[in-house]
Amino acid sequence: MTMNATIETAPGPDAVSQRLTFVLAAACGMVAANIYYAQPLIAPISAALGLSHAASGLIVTMTQIGYGTGLLLIVPLGDLVENRALICSVIMLGAAALLAAAFATHALPFLLAALFIGLGSVAVQIIIPYAAHLAPEAIRGRVVGNVSTGLMLGIMLARPVSSFVTALLSWHAVFFASAALMIVLAAVLWMTLPKRKPVTRMHYGQLLLSMPDLVRATPLLRRRALYQASLFGAFTLFWTVAPLQLAGEFGFSQRGIALLALAGVAGVFAAPIAGRLADRGHSRIATLVAMLLTAAGFLVTSIGASGSMLNLACLVVAAIAIDIGVQGNVVLGFRAIFALGHEHRSRLNGLYMATFFAAGAVGSAVGAWAFAQGGWTLASAIGLALPVAGLLYALTE
Repeated sequence: MTMNATIETAPGPDAVSQRLTFVLAAACGMVAANIYYAQPLIAPISAALGLSHAASGLIVTMTQIGYGTGLLLIVPLGDLVENRALICSVIMLGAAALLAAAFATHALPFLLAALFIGLGSVAVQIIIPYAAHLAPEAIRGRVVGNVSTGLMLGIMLARPVSSFVTALLSWHAVFFASAALMIVLAAVLWMTLPKRKPVTRMHYGQLLLSMPDLVRATPLLRRRALYQASLFGAFTLFWTVAPLQLAGEFGFSQRGIALLALAGVAGVFAAPIAGRLADRGHSRIATLVAMLLTAAGFLVTSIGASGSMLNLACLVVAAIAIDIGVQGNVVLGFRAIFALGHEHRSRLNGLYMATFFAAGAVGSAVGAWAFAQGGWTLASAIGLALPVAGLLYALTE
């Protein structure tokens, strides 16, 4: 099937089938996982590459820098370049970087590969507005929610999967397997996806220069980006300090910590529900509920004595509540900004994602600092303050 879509044409009711939605969701999950495979493997990778303890954080940081750069420099190309070719090309860039990481025996080649793994992973943020373009207005939220479910599954499953594979084989095997998966995925998408050729008179430089104007001229974008920034900052703070709390207070091993990450997977079911609520015009109330759930997640962690089974159960409940709130709200944001017009969807998505991705990086750094200074009490207090701030801002809408 081939569809040459333009900014003047609307998608037909059969433009995105259940099968195509599943393919896009699976692709999002597989690609997004590449960003997170290395997070639980910092110790074995740094030991193998000769990285010092102080420098080991670069393993994750370089991927994040690549991803953030790609959000601003590659994702906007979705408004300029034929989308199927762009998606497959970016995925193949990621595959090459994964292979380079798998073969790396020294720190510098691995860190450069990590940078390009991040760049290649932004294919996810080209796929999501592409799916929104294919979907008719009446079901756009549902389609975006379903596709985002794959994204969330990839994010949540990446850490436990890479931990288990490394325990059975080696960390090299994780990158080899993902590189092979990306090559197969690119081939499948090339044969499956309909074409989508944007119509624009802009050059690449003009496209990038238009992005600050989009921020200034689009209050809805600013508002939805700040909503998600408050929640995603809390999310990354929680997942930075929760493993430290589990290891220190409860004596959990790496595999035990991975099981908590699996509990958080329950949050992915919020994405399709949020999409359906948005399609029915309930975005505002759903946004408020998402923020309240995220705040409640941090509140319940104060129940029970530290180190008790009750407190551990509350941590699991918190992981699920925070994930539901964050995953649901990101889809509500997608639905809102994608309704603003498909001629600049990719740029809007790049700006939306870059804003809360930056907040996530800050949340992770602040969480680690707070935990070192005041333990779980201080870290969770800051985590609670973030969704509360978002809630107060949302009440001004």
